[in-house]
Amino acid sequence: MKHELFSAFLRKLILTCGLSRYEIARQSGVTEASLSRFVNGRTGLTTACIDKLAPVIGLKVSSVKILLED
Repeated sequence: MKHELFSAFLRKLILTCGLSRYEIARQSGVTEASLSRFVNGRTGLTTACIDKLAPVIGLKVSSVKILLED
């Protein structure tokens, strides 16, 4: 099984979800400029942006709380 970075996976979803960046931006509230910078590898996305994008591009995001023992 090939492992890929989450950022690469997220880029692929943005590019292949069937919506233009304009439409993704409109539906999610994340600016088109932010999407463009992320897709072109110039910047990352905050978790808040990912939470907004997820339902628009068909991604379900959940968090896992990890407890570390001393």
